[in-house]
Amino acid sequence: MHTFIQRSAACLLPLTLAIAATSCTLEVTEDESTGLEASVTAMLERSAEAWNDGDLNAFMSDYSSAATTSFMTPDGPVYGPEPIRAGYEPWFVADAQRDSLRFEDLSVRQLPPLIGIATGRYILHQDDQVTATGWFTIILRRAGDGWRIVHDHSSPSPLPEETPELEAPA
Repeated sequence: MHTFIQRSAACLLPLTLAIAATSCTLEVTEDESTGLEASVTAMLERSAEAWNDGDLNAFMSDYSSAATTSFMTPDGPVYGPEPIRAGYEPWFVADAQRDSLRFEDLSVRQLPPLIGIATGRYILHQDDQVTATGWFTIILRRAGDGWRIVHDHSSPSPLPEETPELEAPA
């Protein structure tokens, strides 16, 4: 019995290595990566437009409808599109004070083959005055109808006048 196991292992090892070597090569071509970047850029432009227009449905349309879709809050993660939507609703009620939104410093990478990650800065502003800003990371998954956000983590940054001055080393 022991000899049978050794022979079987000796025969299966090269086959296993050959399968592993051929099935684990995942590459992202430049065209795919560029397509993701263009898709995410367009998505964020639509998102900012929906925010600025007060259209919550359009704003939420880029989030995945999966129950596992998550959004990080100061109190921890929130799961599912409805709780995420509920967190945004106060900003979209009639006559809500909502500053204009734009995105800057966008960096997009594809993690083969169906996952993308984007980082950047969100900026809320009234005319030329920045009222809030921070960094975000979104994880995206390619679905049949395009890329959808499956995780969103946004962290506010202090405004320049709120940033404490650093002391020079002694």
